[in-house]
Amino acid sequence: MLITSNFKPAWWLNNPHLQTLYPNLYRKVSPIPLNRERLITPDGDFIDIDGCKKNGQQPIVILLHGLTGSSQSGYIKGLQHRLAKQNLRSIALNFRGCSGEYNHSSRCYHSGETGDIDFLYRTLREREPDTPIAVIGFSLGGNVLLKWLGEQNDNLDLFAAAAVSVPLVLGVCANKLDTGFSKVYRKNLLTELKDYIHLKRDYLQQIGHHKEAEILANIGDLTSVNSFWQYDQQVIATLYDFASAEDYYQQSSSRQFLRAITTPTLIIQAQDDPFMTPDVLPTIDELSPTVQLEVTPAGGHVGFISGNNPLKPQYWLEQRLPEFLQQHLSSTKDF
Repeated sequence: MLITSNFKPAWWLNNPHLQTLYPNLYRKVSPIPLNRERLITPDGDFIDIDGCKKNGQQPIVILLHGLTGSSQSGYIKGLQHRLAKQNLRSIALNFRGCSGEYNHSSRCYHSGETGDIDFLYRTLREREPDTPIAVIGFSLGGNVLLKWLGEQNDNLDLFAAAAVSVPLVLGVCANKLDTGFSKVYRKNLLTELKDYIHLKRDYLQQIGHHKEAEILANIGDLTSVNSFWQYDQQVIATLYDFASAEDYYQQSSSRQFLRAITTPTLIIQAQDDPFMTPDVLPTIDELSPTVQLEVTPAGGHVGFISGNNPLKPQYWLEQRLPEFLQQHLSSTKDF
């Protein structure tokens, strides 16, 4: 179902790049008390989760960050503040290697890797079988979320889910990042990713995981890599046994999973998102009856900043997402 959005971009952030860059460059989010927990994964590696917990058994919202992000990303911390005010617990999943410590295997995460969110969900559900749980994902985390929802179909007990600025068709998004000003984002992201591979290889050697370090060494020199097609061909396809970058994109793009989703789900996309084009947006026929698509003319990539006063920016997502959760939480039993 397509729904009309009430988002109006701030007049002083009147283009997609300002909307995208402003929160990353200028937003300061006050610290929030977090409890870190390390979970050992079924393959013997680990993930770190950062929970903002209150007393009692309030509903839980799992948060998934984007590429090269973490639980410390401004959009994650800002939303955790807002959820706490609404008496909701939140748990931010740091994808492998994103918590400030390298994980212990050559693999880390990618746009279609749904094993860790499934493991976290099953762990929480085992601990608290009756607690209402929701999940929100941003950018890459949104793609992971939507793919997982479609894969699991009726095998999940979630009261709601939401995904923001999702690269629904990965190949189209990779192409978009090869054009115009979007190449600036591409350059910064690839620099971080390539540095990560190099430093992680050295770390694995230092802790005695020589076989895993050798796997990263066998990827080869990444100096000449300057597009996501090249990076995903050389790194992701190699580490995760995809036939090619194209095969990775085909298998991992979340748009093809939307029809199978049975959880009440909101997808928020901006038409001017510099990480993608309107071509990634699904048609109504591609949405399951439980999926709502909210498309805004403006908003950039995980931006959506409104307000008339430049000294008091309003982060619209932090109003819209809890509103959606509360709408569906009200249909569950009282807590």
